[in-house]
Amino acid sequence: MVTPGKVEVVAPVKVAEHKIHQFVQSKQQWIVQALAKIATKSHQHKTLAPAVYSHGAEIPYQGASYKLAIRSTPLKRIKIEFSREFIAHIPDALMIKDHSAEIKEALIHWMKKQSKSRVEQLVNHHAEKKQLLPRTIKIKTQKSRWGSCGIHNDIHINWLLIIAPPEVLEYVVVHELCHIKIRNHSAHFWALVAEHLPDYQSRRHWLKKHGSSLMMGL
Repeated sequence: MVTPGKVEVVAPVKVAEHKIHQFVQSKQQWIVQALAKIATKSHQHKTLAPAVYSHGAEIPYQGASYKLAIRSTPLKRIKIEFSREFIAHIPDALMIKDHSAEIKEALIHWMKKQSKSRVEQLVNHHAEKKQLLPRTIKIKTQKSRWGSCGIHNDIHINWLLIIAPPEVLEYVVVHELCHIKIRNHSAHFWALVAEHLPDYQSRRHWLKKHGSSLMMGL
């Protein structure tokens, strides 16, 4: 698997190390091409996140951007609130220093909770229609996937989808639910997706077009 600046090889435990090196050497041309493609995409797609999490920064959420307001609080931990803007309540002890990293961490924690809640709502809405009932639902931090459906029908969803428009998150949830019944991407699979989301193709297209920016995260 090739990611920005990194080549990862997953191999069985008993495979000799020299065999792994031989495999990488045989794939050298493909690796170089993949790294070049990633580099090109990184120039084309800018991160949606602000460089610094300070007062007035623009925070991406559900397909839009919202201002970040900083307020002091006697609480001991940063508290995130959201209405028409994001409000980060900063403990007085943190106000005297750079607290950008702490705000980012608190925002990610908040967004993961929102992702969990929204995904559960979407599953409850779509699962009964065709008895696409997952065993568990988990919100994951994934660097190369938007979702997955395990062999025991465990659904994993990338929390970064909470940054995308709501209909895109819904598409990924439905996509993984449909894999409970059909494990491939055959015409029957896409027909099942269409039964839930007749406009799934436009949602899928959005993810293909903007996914690289989304994957950069906060």
